[in-house]
Amino acid sequence: MILLDNIHQTYRGPKGPVHALRGVSLHIRAGEVFGVIGRSGAGKSSLVRTINLLNRPSQGTVTVAGRSLTTLNAAGLRAARRDIGMIFQHFNLLTSRTVFDNVALPLELAGLSRQQIQARVNPLLELVGLGHLADRYPAQISGGQKQRVGIARALASQPKVLLSDEATSALDPETTRSILALLQQINRELGLTIVLITHQMQVIKQVAHRLAVMEAGEIVEQGEALKVFSDPQNETTRSLLDDVVPRELPANVLERVRTLLGAPGQPPASLLRLVFAGSESDQPLLSDLVRRFGLDLNIVHGQIDEVQGHPFGTLAVLARGAQEQLTAAVSHLRGAGVQVQEVAHA
Repeated sequence: MILLDNIHQTYRGPKGPVHALRGVSLHIRAGEVFGVIGRSGAGKSSLVRTINLLNRPSQGTVTVAGRSLTTLNAAGLRAARRDIGMIFQHFNLLTSRTVFDNVALPLELAGLSRQQIQARVNPLLELVGLGHLADRYPAQISGGQKQRVGIARALASQPKVLLSDEATSALDPETTRSILALLQQINRELGLTIVLITHQMQVIKQVAHRLAVMEAGEIVEQGEALKVFSDPQNETTRSLLDDVVPRELPANVLERVRTLLGAPGQPPASLLRLVFAGSESDQPLLSDLVRRFGLDLNIVHGQIDEVQGHPFGTLAVLARGAQEQLTAAVSHLRGAGVQVQEVAHA
């Protein structure tokens, strides 16, 4: 659906050229929600704006729905952009127009009749839950409702692709969840390909099927969301994931573990950090360790969550037993697909 090949983007800066994108290549599949995440200045917004050529890349090609946008003339590009809707962080609504008329604006510019506009706008307002607010003005509705207007407006031209540039960053957590649920519904019911730009892993966790992580204008990691969450390969990814799955145990937990590890007269012990995902979560792995290896297990910390409906989580387990049994247990867990990190040993 979307193919970016060797995209470079260079701007003029006060101290010389600024390289916003450095050789970015991406393949986004039809009908998926694809997340692009990174810190401020990583190049996320520059990237998403090359998809509809709001920013023309300095080098590389952009192909959307089989059309090479970078080779089109002005008229061809205008036509191609009708297949690409976009929603923004700050809504960009016209304050002098009602909710209905804001959604209708792209259709008016396209020359549709009032009857055609009504036939398209009214169902969209119902889809985003604003049918009862069609006659309100932006100043009379909430931030979440304004973003729903923005989504309906982006859908008015019946696009094949929807670009979301930090669309939930200005919203509170509860409203963010409702907007993301709406985007999931749109993806599911309309089969729309959605590209979601964000700096929040919580957003990625809720809606993205696959994701790319950006740093300094480059993609440093990409893959299926569940795989990236459970087995991040890049330090930038691991840092971003700290908001969802902290790598470090809380100080009070570590203090308690130090006391347990230092208890006199006890058999060897290891503090193990286990990361599991998907079907691994349904297996009785800990009770299996007790039966197979005769270990004493103490769960000292844990977190269970979901990524796209798939279980995912971490456990910190204090395991006691003979050293050879501890070693065999770790090998058994890894063979079952669980990631195991030995945090401490005594």
